[in-house]
Order: sequence, then structure tokens, then C-alpha cells
Amino acid sequence: MISATAASREIDEERSAAAPEAQTLPQLCISAALRYAKRDALNHKSKNQWIHLSAQEFVGRVRAVTLGLAELGIKRGDRVALLSENRPEWSIADLAILALGAVNVPIYTTQAVEQVRYILEDSGSRALFVSGRKVFKHARKGIDGIEKLERLIFFDSEAAEDIESAITLEELEKRGLKIDENDTEAFERLVKQGSSGDLATIIYTSGTTGEPKGVMLSHSNFISNVLSISNTLPISNSDTALSVLPLSHIFERAAFYIFCWCGVSVYYAASFDQVGEHLREVRPTVMTAVPRLFEKVYQRIIKKGSSEKGWKRWMFMRALEVGQRYAELKDKGEPIPASLAAQQKIASRLVFSKWRAGVGGRLRYFVSGGAPLSPTLSYAFIAADIPILQGYGATETCIVSANRPDENKIGSVGIPFPGIEVKIADDGEILIRGANVMQGYYKKPEETALVIRDGWFYTGDVGHIDERGHLYITDRKKDLFKLSNGKYVAPQMIESLIKQSGLVSQVVVLGAGRKQPVALIVPDWEALQGAIDEQGEQIEERSRASLSRNPFAVKIVQREVASLTSSLADYERVRRIALVPDEFTIDGGELTPTLKVKRRIIDEKYGDLIEELYE
Repeated sequence: MISATAASREIDEERSAAAPEAQTLPQLCISAALRYAKRDALNHKSKNQWIHLSAQEFVGRVRAVTLGLAELGIKRGDRVALLSENRPEWSIADLAILALGAVNVPIYTTQAVEQVRYILEDSGSRALFVSGRKVFKHARKGIDGIEKLERLIFFDSEAAEDIESAITLEELEKRGLKIDENDTEAFERLVKQGSSGDLATIIYTSGTTGEPKGVMLSHSNFISNVLSISNTLPISNSDTALSVLPLSHIFERAAFYIFCWCGVSVYYAASFDQVGEHLREVRPTVMTAVPRLFEKVYQRIIKKGSSEKGWKRWMFMRALEVGQRYAELKDKGEPIPASLAAQQKIASRLVFSKWRAGVGGRLRYFVSGGAPLSPTLSYAFIAADIPILQGYGATETCIVSANRPDENKIGSVGIPFPGIEVKIADDGEILIRGANVMQGYYKKPEETALVIRDGWFYTGDVGHIDERGHLYITDRKKDLFKLSNGKYVAPQMIESLIKQSGLVSQVVVLGAGRKQPVALIVPDWEALQGAIDEQGEQIEERSRASLSRNPFAVKIVQREVASLTSSLADYERVRRIALVPDEFTIDGGELTPTLKVKRRIIDEKYGDLIEELYE
């Protein structure tokens, strides 16, 4: 009888042996899917029921869509765009585009209409996959009238009704299936034409400044990343992943290929609103996310625990205090006193066990990327035995580094994965070299030459590497601003400190050319109302607009900010804040589709309010 561990080792050996044969992503993913033959390879929820797609069905649908696209006249090198929320069809369409030798151009469902038009026109996409009516309605003005766009392919059949040049995915699959039945080698012939250097995708950057740039990534860019990471992080075919981040994001896209290669069962969440429910139902063992998700979860936990009465509230607050001390000592490798270890055990059983149950009870680790994660939040999750491994990457470089479960250094983004070189330039900029680095920006050779020099990609991020090889990100080079006294301020670091407050939902730190930095804060309105009531202040008008201008409300938040930034150098401390009634959003233009802050837009939009702070 073979043990589970031995069987897993045997599969890992097979995986390693198969890797050199894969020249393209479809070869890599299809071979892995058939090798593991999972009954729940891809999964999604429909009408309150989980629908499971077996590996065999998954591969069969990729074959059918590939041949269907070929029958439509899509050829090697053609660009095909993909506009959809997370669902199995996204991954099926993606691999079908790539199997044909075409190029996938992903578009965020939240992308502004003018950017949708720009991406379709700039890429010259001949066909566009769209999920359904809601997404199409949002983007329609950016789609109508594009000269080179010949076909719309809808995942949801009813969405294709009465739309000229539209076809359903189901119809496309039927066409492909007929070809596959008549010529069983047709798919293999198409796939075999592909090579590792072929262009796989053009991903347009979010564009915090200027127009989006199309990042060109080859099959080998992705494959080198997949193999490097899967040989380093503990991921196996016994794992289950919940896919939450948009697959149009490089982080989640690369993660899907890794999961596919390692035989992980993937469950899709179409939106952030479904995450809490899906976590409890799917009970994932691994998951990728961004700090905003953890911040929301943490704030919800704090709010609920703080609202308890008597002994329960005392126990919750005590558990947080004990957990922070325990996790900090553990992170720094310092001895943990026996009394603290005993208290942590009690806190784990009475308080943190509920946190673990809230994420399904099986989670081995989260991997976080996209923005800094505050140490307080990281320590809280470590105390709850839900480690968050911070990672780092960019659209131009795929995934560069991440902490490991057995070496998770809080505050860092981990150690670079094998085969990826990282060094720090004289001015602190992070440079990257390796097979993971992009081919260049689409139709922008001058801009490519600015960021790739002597084989090194200039990231625009500023940071340092410690003596053990852990990489730390200080900020974006373009986000650093100089005060009137000549000192430079890194706003992201300050923002991550302020976001530790349960009263703060969003924060942006500004102050270029000024004496001191200031902060615009979108409060957690419910928490702020509770704090006002706790202090016995009688405020009759409680609308957001009114509270944002109320001196008492502003003072409550300002005290929190002053406390949280007290450890900073004097010139970095935020002494003045303004409360903003409305959230910063993608639709409002303040955030990119990847939730990065557009500081220039906020500076312009709230110019008068910022001036008031300096008066």
C-alpha cells in the first residue's frame, strides 16, 4: 500500500519530468490536468449550488473552443480580448486562445469605457470574449464601432441575443467539437506549432499616470515563473484554492497556471462580496489576495469583537494584545516566555479559533501582493495561525518574490524565487533580471528602452535587501514626494500605519512641496459613529457630509492618526487630516482597476480641501 506522502512525492517527480517537454502554457496546463485527473478541477457556484468541472471536461472544452476559434478564422498571432469576471470560462477561453497561437488581451470588468476602447484599438483585437449582459452594458460604448473587432463571443447565451456579429460560447464549442470528431489530430497539430518564445498575452497596465501600456509576456515568461514558484512553495494536488482576484491581474493569472500545474482544485469567486460565504463553503487551503481584503476582514473582526460586552469584550481585547506580543517575538526569533505561550494557547482556543473557522478552518497560508501590509495586521493573523505571506511582482515581471511558510519575515516581500535576480540601484530603485521579465511594451520601443537596460528591468519601486536576502519595498519612486525642507516622504509606509485604525477605511497621504504631510481619510462611518457615542458627544446631524466637517469627529480620527504615526520621524508625522464623505473608487477615477491610488487625480480633485489643511 502506497502512503499519501509517497503518492504525492511520486506525482511531484512526474511533474518535474514533464516540465521540460512543455513549450507553451496550454501544453503545461493540459498535461497537468490529465495527469491529476481531478473530479473538481474547476468549480463555480450557480443558483446556490457548486458546479464541478472535471479535468477531462476542462480539457475537452479547451479543445472545442480552440478549434471553434480556428473555424472563425482566428490565426496564430491574432489578438483576442477577454472581458469577464472570474469563472471557469475565463480560464478555458484563455488556454484556447493560447493553444491556437493567438494572443490573449485581458480587460478588467471595472475598466473605464475609454480605456476599454483604447485597449481594443491599440491591440487590434479581432475577437472579444464577454461574460454577460451586465459587463457588456458597462463596456458597450467602448466596444461599438471598433473597426478591427469582428466577433463578440458571449459566455452567457442570452446576452448574445439581438447583437450583430455575436456568437455564444456554447455555439463556438459545438463547432469546435464537430471538427474534433472529424479530425482527432486537429487540436494537437495547432498546439505543436507553438514555441516558448511566442507572445502569450498583452496586459495593459492600469495607468496611474498617462495612457495604459501593453506589457508583452511570452509563454516562457510564464512557464519559468510557474516552475520556479511551484518548486519552492509547498503547493500540491491535495490543495484547494479560492480564486478571488481578477484573472486579468498578473498575480492571479500566474497563480492559476501554478495551481493548474500542481493539480490544485480551483474554486472561482465572481466578486469580493462572495468571499466570506465562499471561504466557509470551499474551505480553501491556499489563496492569493490583496491587502484591501485582509484590511476589510480585520476591521470587521475588530468591530464585532469591540461591540461585545463585559467578559467577552475583555477576552477579545486581551487576545489581540497577547497575540501581537506573541507574533512579534516569533517573527523576530526571540524567546517566548512560558507565561505568554500559555496565554496565547488560551487566546487561540477562545478567540482565534473563530477566525480560523471564518476562513474555512483549513487554510495553510494566504499569499498577499499588490500593496504593503501593515505589521499589526500581519501579526494578528499570525497569532490566529493564519499566516499571510507577502509577495512582490509587477505586470512586467510576473511574480518575483514571496515569503515562505517556514521563513515569513513580517514587513518584507520575501526572498526572490530561483532564477530571478534582484539588486538595488544607487538611488534605491529595485532592478530585476530573469526569464520572467517581459519582452517589452507593445508598439512602444522607446518606453521599453527606458525601463529595460543591460538586461535589467527598472521597476520604479524603491527598497532594500537585508542580510538574509529578504526584499523590502519602501514605496513607488514616483510616489515619493519632497517636502519644502528637502526631506523625502514615502506615503505608502505612512498609509499602512494609519490603516491599522478601525476608524479608517481609506487613506491617502499628500504634501509635495509643503512643510508637513497631510492625510485625506475616508472613515469607517459605523465605527466613527460608535466612537462619537462612546464619548457622549451630542451630534444631531449625522450625514457623512456633515460628519466629515464636524470638528469633534475630525478630532477623534486625528488623535488615532497622531498615535499611529508617533514612531515616525518628526517631518513624516501627519498632524492634519480631512475626512472625505465618499469612498475613493475606480468609477470615480481615484483608483486603478488594481486598486492603486491615482495620487495626481486625488490631488487635483481635492485641491481646495488640501489647501484648507495648510491654511
